[in-house]
Amino acid sequence: MQLLRLELKGFKSFADKTVVKFSPGMTAVIGPNGSGKSNITDAMKWVLGESNVRNLRGQKAEDIIFSGTEKRKPMSAAEVTLVFDNSDQQLDLDMTEVAITRRIYRTGESEFLINKRSCRLKDIHLLLADTGLGRDSMAIIGQNRIDAILNSKPEERRLIFEDVAGISRFKINKEDALRRIASTDRNMER
Repeated sequence: MQLLRLELKGFKSFADKTVVKFSPGMTAVIGPNGSGKSNITDAMKWVLGESNVRNLRGQKAEDIIFSGTEKRKPMSAAEVTLVFDNSDQQLDLDMTEVAITRRIYRTGESEFLINKRSCRLKDIHLLLADTGLGRDSMAIIGQNRIDAILNSKPEERRLIFEDVAGISRFKINKEDALRRIASTDRNMER
């Protein structure tokens, strides 16, 4: 599974549709301070399910929508799409390319899509569970995250290793099963 491209439109400083292509090997994004380098990693974390706007360097949800300039009016929505090469079928979909999209509107509404089909965030988490990708994964590490990892408690480090080892899907399924059992127990008591 290879990340092919990142498409941004209306996300933070990216007012126009911008496509960042990723070639096999290493891709580096360089530029001066204030050029939007961190916004690219924020966009990746956001489309993968990051819900805490503070982790995206914002105060409220609409802070991630392009807010306009003197010459441009604000955008009404932000959209980010990650496109993966799935020719190796690592993702559990019968398609050679998989596009994961997240949109948010100024009204507060948001939506998730997989290959332009509406889905839930849970569906995205399950799709990516064994890939090492996800909201809290080690695939995208910001500057401040390295220090947090080094200074983390053993329990927190264990979660990091579990995610990298690819057992996240099993933990999600276990938690879901335990929730259903508890619900069934409550129904039986009633």
